[in-house]
Amino acid sequence: MEKEFYFNKDELKQFGNIVAFQEAMGKKFFDYYGEVMQEGALTAREKSLIALAVAHAIQCPYCIDAYSHECLKQGSDEEQMMEAVHVAAAIRAGTSLVYGVQMMNHVKKVTM
Repeated sequence: MEKEFYFNKDELKQFGNIVAFQEAMGKKFFDYYGEVMQEGALTAREKSLIALAVAHAIQCPYCIDAYSHECLKQGSDEEQMMEAVHVAAAIRAGTSLVYGVQMMNHVKKVTM
């Protein structure tokens, strides 16, 4: 029995087609995206590493594929890419832990 997966790598190649159902907004998104990813205060390489980290934080398989490729294209090596992923993981873990303060405050309120 063949497994079916929701994620389909071919869909990433079709991303530009999102303008089909709402052309004006789609074009505005792509204009914005293109401007954001241009070199500025950050290099294209730095931006691709940030995007790779965010892709892992939001767990987007399409973005992980796209920005893994883009990082390599921009000259990042495997160690730098994995370090960016670890930064995302640390921030994500910290976010979960900081919500522990909310739990602790609630428990104190309820038990006191």
